[in-house]
Amino acid sequence: MSIIHVVCGAGTGPTEKAAYDAALADVNLHNYNLVPISSVVPAEAEVVRVERAPDLGPAGNRLNVVQATATAVGPETVAAGVGWTTGPGPGLFYEADAESEAEIIRQLERGLDAGRELRDWAFDHEETLVESAEATPGEHTCVVVLAAYGESEPVL
Repeated sequence: MSIIHVVCGAGTGPTEKAAYDAALADVNLHNYNLVPISSVVPAEAEVVRVERAPDLGPAGNRLNVVQATATAVGPETVAAGVGWTTGPGPGLFYEADAESEAEIIRQLERGLDAGRELRDWAFDHEETLVESAEATPGEHTCVVVLAAYGESEPVL
């Protein structure tokens, strides 16, 4: 069975990209070439929430992810989240960003409901993971929530 690791983290830096890299480092996904994919969970996958991603292969490899990210320069709240719904077959991810955790939860619930309505699949489990941070004045702050699909693969 393949595992999809779901993680969240935050980072700060002098630029938007530096803050994003720091947030990826916070969850141990900073050494991969991330490839955003859409939101279907394969039937044979197990979705597992973890504090930090394990080693998923050599640096520079390609890693498929569903990703929510938000960046701001303070003083502001920055938040992002991923929700997922699974069952005995395939499942769905939905990602969102907003200025508050409550708004993200609302968006995730609405998005997952809409996705379930489009499919004739059985769903019996739902979870959400949200990360938020107060952006530091004068610095970029980034939050990320990622679902990393399996192991990384060589780019070349």
